[in-house]
Amino acid sequence: MSEIPETASGVVWQSSPPGSIYDYIRVASFSIGPDGLVDQWSRRAVELFGVTAEQARGKDPVEAFMPADLRERGHRRVREILDGKEWTGLVPFRIPGEEHRHGIAEMYVMPSETQSGQRAALCIVVDVRALRRIETDLAASQAIFGQSPFGFLLFGTDLTVKRANRRFATVFGGSADDHRGRTVHDYLARPEAERMTAALKKVLETGESVADLQIVGAAPGSTDRRHWSVNLYRVHSGTGRPVGVAGLGIDVTRRHNAAREAASARRNLALLNEAGARIGNSLDLEATARELLDVAVPGFCDLAAVDLYQGLLTGDEAPPGRWGSSHDVGYGAGSAELRRVAVASAVSDTPVRVAKPRTGEPADAGTGAATGATGTAGGTAGAATAGDGDDICCDTGRIEVGSVHRYPFNSPCAGALRTGRIRSVPGVEGGLVQSTLVVPMVAHDTVVGLVQFSRTKGSEPFGERDRALAVELAARAAVCIDNARLYRREHERALILQRSLLPPGDPEASGLDIACRYLPGTAATEVGGDWFDVIELPGHRTALVIGDVMGRGLRAAVAMGELRTAVRTLAQLDLEPAEVLSHLDEIARGLGAPAGAQQSARAHKARGPELSEVYLATCVYAVYDPVTRRCTFANAGHLPPVLVEPGEEALLLDVPPGMPLGVGGEPFEEVEVELSEGALLALYTDGLVESRDHPLDEGLSAFRTALTDPGRPLEDVCDHVLTTLDTRHGEDDIALLMARIQGLPSEAVGDWQLPREPRSVGRARELARAQLTAWELEPLVDTVELLVSELVTNALRYGEGEIRLRLLRDRTLVCEVWDAGLVQPRRRRARDTDEGGRGLQLVGLLSAAWGSRRTPRGKTVWFELPLPDGDGLAEPTVDQLLSMF
Repeated sequence: MSEIPETASGVVWQSSPPGSIYDYIRVASFSIGPDGLVDQWSRRAVELFGVTAEQARGKDPVEAFMPADLRERGHRRVREILDGKEWTGLVPFRIPGEEHRHGIAEMYVMPSETQSGQRAALCIVVDVRALRRIETDLAASQAIFGQSPFGFLLFGTDLTVKRANRRFATVFGGSADDHRGRTVHDYLARPEAERMTAALKKVLETGESVADLQIVGAAPGSTDRRHWSVNLYRVHSGTGRPVGVAGLGIDVTRRHNAAREAASARRNLALLNEAGARIGNSLDLEATARELLDVAVPGFCDLAAVDLYQGLLTGDEAPPGRWGSSHDVGYGAGSAELRRVAVASAVSDTPVRVAKPRTGEPADAGTGAATGATGTAGGTAGAATAGDGDDICCDTGRIEVGSVHRYPFNSPCAGALRTGRIRSVPGVEGGLVQSTLVVPMVAHDTVVGLVQFSRTKGSEPFGERDRALAVELAARAAVCIDNARLYRREHERALILQRSLLPPGDPEASGLDIACRYLPGTAATEVGGDWFDVIELPGHRTALVIGDVMGRGLRAAVAMGELRTAVRTLAQLDLEPAEVLSHLDEIARGLGAPAGAQQSARAHKARGPELSEVYLATCVYAVYDPVTRRCTFANAGHLPPVLVEPGEEALLLDVPPGMPLGVGGEPFEEVEVELSEGALLALYTDGLVESRDHPLDEGLSAFRTALTDPGRPLEDVCDHVLTTLDTRHGEDDIALLMARIQGLPSEAVGDWQLPREPRSVGRARELARAQLTAWELEPLVDTVELLVSELVTNALRYGEGEIRLRLLRDRTLVCEVWDAGLVQPRRRRARDTDEGGRGLQLVGLLSAAWGSRRTPRGKTVWFELPLPDGDGLAEPTVDQLLSMF
């Protein structure tokens, strides 16, 4: 019975709850009557000795329970007790029926009296083994609780501390007894205390243990954050009744710091891996800056901004270091003009001041909102000075994206730009930002810009690992930005070179209506080697050329320029198309070869694969004669021309595709095609009909379909083709050259055969005068008669076979004299005493152009004169006339 509560009716006896001390020590009792025999036997005695009451009553306890060698002493003690003496001692006992002792009992014997006044005895017996177990358990408990190197607490059912060990008292101060009656609120801040209390209640109610509960707090008198791992379990009495909760706390601050460092290292490695995969995917400077911020926010910081030197963005060709080299502090001293190209924020619903810069004045602060997205430079504002009065010296939100600004000379941002070294800038009291890392973007020892990483208050401060990571991220982005700058410079130069080599404006040709389109690849692709050309040939003929140098970049553009120049030179020799391509093939094989190298297959192979790849090209060369409306084609590995006859479907011309230029060893074939009036001829490069998503056959079919209505104006046909076809523009350059056939009418041609006799000279003059009169070109009669006389006379004197005279009237007047001789006329200076030899000088002086060309049956000598309604030729001066003598 453990307590006697007071009630209105008096004293009420209550049973001791299960698990009291008596349950542990197993106390038994029995009584001895005046005759020395057992007369009462308790139930605990039954449990202790294993003898029932029926078996024990009426027996001599000494004879029944004590070993034989101790019975005499036992009888003596019983007599003394019955004489009125108390006795306490250890008594070995045995189980009846067994010879050996079973155990040792601690016995307390008290004299008593029966109802009749006779002397008896009451015996209290405790099993010594149970006492020893209790002593051992108490010692073990004391060792675990008191000597443990970890903090140990025992909470009662009211969640107050019942006991604390020495280690706990060492951390939280005072002695172990001083902590009795306290709660977790006396040790932890409110959030953590409430979390700990909830865990204690759960353990006490459910009996489920809690392992590794992470608690954060600080020891009394210290501001250092400590981390504890707490294990909680419910404590029970011997009968299973909950008596409280035991808590074991282990200081894991070092382990937590190590884990945090490891997590930080893993995060940094992941960020670097992500940076390697995401930064530099484009060759655009602003896009690269955005990619850097996409990686950094929010994985590394909460706010970030990128500034690039204005000179870098505008493409100024400055010497190394001019943009702010870490070795050049003279230029701008770190305060040259910069442009804010990107800003990113992971802070929502937070006001961010945005500058309204004006030239020469500090920016005025406005108010905007951080949206959590990345801003980019969409334009350029006036120059401003940033940093005066900012929350931090280099505020990531103060400067508007796209604005041009300067940092004050003594600001950390300007210092970082001058020295090329990272700066750490703390936030100000009451501001949003906790700290900022100002990192110069250095590529190849040249500072190209500045990036700022900021963390807001409440975030983990920047550490040394973070500083190293910030430098690495900025360096990677700087290299990509510098590569983008170099690429952009080369791309722009190649594009300028390429466009400078294309025909200016809309080309014009006799007997042809011409339209053309050239679309270079986007900035994300390198410049290609596509080109086209329209070349006027003698006799109002026209050479149409289209080609594509294999490879990309500046070298491809240069090779294209060299081949285009070679084509124009060969065209002036008035060679057949197959001959032109054969000469081009030899030229292409010689491009890039060392000086003095022999143009042979062996020298070609010695140049290596790089040059061989760059200087391979495909080309179509076609010569159109408007008089006969015949066009002669030769192909060097290029896509076939497309022809659309009036009222017919578009078809691919069957022109044998020879080997590309630069391969060598194979001849080129010619195909002559007679074209109808109004027919449409299209030459193009592979960028128009081929892409990664569509095979070439599909592209050619779509191209032919787009030409089903060729009767529209030629410019509209070109636009329709480009808008209809899925060109995937940007993957490759596109060149398109289209010509509508408009042959010379018969009334614009005069053609006569003359016999090989002297009177043919006069006949030629008469024919020319009559034809010019019919064409109403009387102002040209005298000049034409004179020049025709010279050419026909030379044909009679130096040529062979019949003579042919032809006059052609189109945008200009062309006169041709044909004969079967193979010797080409050569202009020479006559001596003062010579009576002749000045005819070709006179032709060259009075005509706009003249020349000669080979024909399949001889040669043709020609001259050209402008029409009177055009810009006429100036009359020759006296000095020019005298120069012939």
